[in-house]
Amino acid sequence: MNIIKVIPFENEEDAYKYLNIKLLGLITSEKDPFSNFCNVAALLGLLMKDINWVGFYFIKNNQLKLGPFSGKPACTTLSIGRGVCGKAVKEKKMVIVNDVNIFEGHVACDPESKSEIVLPITINNKVVAVLDVDSPILNRFTKEDEDGLERVVETLKKHVDWEFVEKALSIGG
Repeated sequence: MNIIKVIPFENEEDAYKYLNIKLLGLITSEKDPFSNFCNVAALLGLLMKDINWVGFYFIKNNQLKLGPFSGKPACTTLSIGRGVCGKAVKEKKMVIVNDVNIFEGHVACDPESKSEIVLPITINNKVVAVLDVDSPILNRFTKEDEDGLERVVETLKKHVDWEFVEKALSIGG
């Protein structure tokens, strides 16, 4: 079992280095992608400060379908192009919203969320999923979060069996 300690770091860069080391330990010792996504959501939920939801949405049937997460129950289906997650998929780039209440078309799964960051996960130039992180604090996400979460996504892209994920998502249409 991989022991994860919550350590107070002096800066976010060091916190993300620690997080990525723990992430590698979790996902390189397990082959099942969905077990890994569950652990990644739990790890981010444990180690990131001032967040109230973190998880994944996967592209299935041209929609975003809820995947593993840490937090309150969430919206199960989101439209591509709508909301912060949908915009990240449509534009194939990270989207940061400092105040979700002024983001046109925001999908409010949890009314306590005030800011949000969404990173698309792109394999072979195709968005297959997004990493979504919400915070109950306005203007929560920093440049360090952008860089640290991009490293998380790059680690996932490198170490997850995406062919397995795509086949699993196509089961049942």
